[in-house]
Amino acid sequence: MHVGTGRRSVLWASALMGSLVLTACSGSGSGADAGAEAKVTITPGSGTAVKLGSPISVKADGGRLTEVEVKDAKGNKVEGRMSGDGASWTSDGNAGPGATYTVHTKAKGGKSGKGKESTASATFTTEQAEKVNKLTNTPGNGTTVGTGMPVSILFDHPVDKDKRAGIEKSLTVTTQPKVEGAWGWVKDWSGQDRIDWRPKDYWPTGTKVSVKGNLSGVDSGEGGWFARNYDFGFSIGADRKAVIDVPAHKLTMIEDGKEVGHIMGSAGSPTDPTRGGIHTVRSKNAAETMDSATIGHGNEWMLDSKWVTHLTASGTFLHSAPWNNSIGVENNSHGCFGMTTSDAKKIYDFLLIGSTVEVKNTDSTKITDVGNGLEVWQETWDQWKKRSALK
Repeated sequence: MHVGTGRRSVLWASALMGSLVLTACSGSGSGADAGAEAKVTITPGSGTAVKLGSPISVKADGGRLTEVEVKDAKGNKVEGRMSGDGASWTSDGNAGPGATYTVHTKAKGGKSGKGKESTASATFTTEQAEKVNKLTNTPGNGTTVGTGMPVSILFDHPVDKDKRAGIEKSLTVTTQPKVEGAWGWVKDWSGQDRIDWRPKDYWPTGTKVSVKGNLSGVDSGEGGWFARNYDFGFSIGADRKAVIDVPAHKLTMIEDGKEVGHIMGSAGSPTDPTRGGIHTVRSKNAAETMDSATIGHGNEWMLDSKWVTHLTASGTFLHSAPWNNSIGVENNSHGCFGMTTSDAKKIYDFLLIGSTVEVKNTDSTKITDVGNGLEVWQETWDQWKKRSALK
């Protein structure tokens, strides 16, 4: 889902268009500044086809700005910052492509801002982008997730490597309480570019997470631009994890650091061993068909399963396996952990999206790529930090 209000759209300056200077007097001041009048300059000025790339600015020569209001055609306000002396204002970012913005300002003359009042306005439209890059965020806005869930942002179009640092700077994660974490660039299993933010350690239960992307008007490369800002948040739920001991055919449920139950099952066979390491629950499905062709086994099987908990994108699942007569005795699956239908339901209900499942003592030597699901815990903290584009 694309989430955000787009209320922090930002504006672009034109290299081809001049600045707009407008003054209009009303009211009167007193003292030494009584006759002073500010000259207000808005850049870019009124017109169309404004070039992408720079923020909007407002300056008051010979006075102080008292009001700056910038809105897009939908009425969304553009945020910005006033200088300490009140002589200038600059938007927080850049304008989205193919958008129209209107600027209204007020200023008063003199250093003390007690002179005559000046007003200025400008309306301009930015150029169209060759293509608009959108993002899909995980988890969804307002959701409650497990303690291992990363922030994951998937891009519609490729992101040039030389644009990644700027994009990363435009993304912020705020947590309550404060949690240390870092962004890392990932190639998704789909082949699309992705950037994830993971905490150094698992989230504390009850953490509130806010993610903002001040991306409107940011160049993603290859002719692509972001057209809007993003703003979403989520909460961290119960501390629930699972640990699978492959030779013991056993899954242990852990809540708040304590074992709360065990389930017997069948992991991957010696020829298709279950992938090791710490996986993150990426999705769940109450019922689905297990198709051998999706994991490279041709037309060997087509089986209906219930209470399916997805780990990797390549097909490592926890699920019911009513066809298996060796559950808890033999590891004979094709990499999944199969259980009775009732036990699969217990796990399905126990684990949250974003909970972690650690697979121990497996014979698998495959290293699961971070992009093969939400596999951020496959790497150490030091390894993860190297994925940042900010050096």
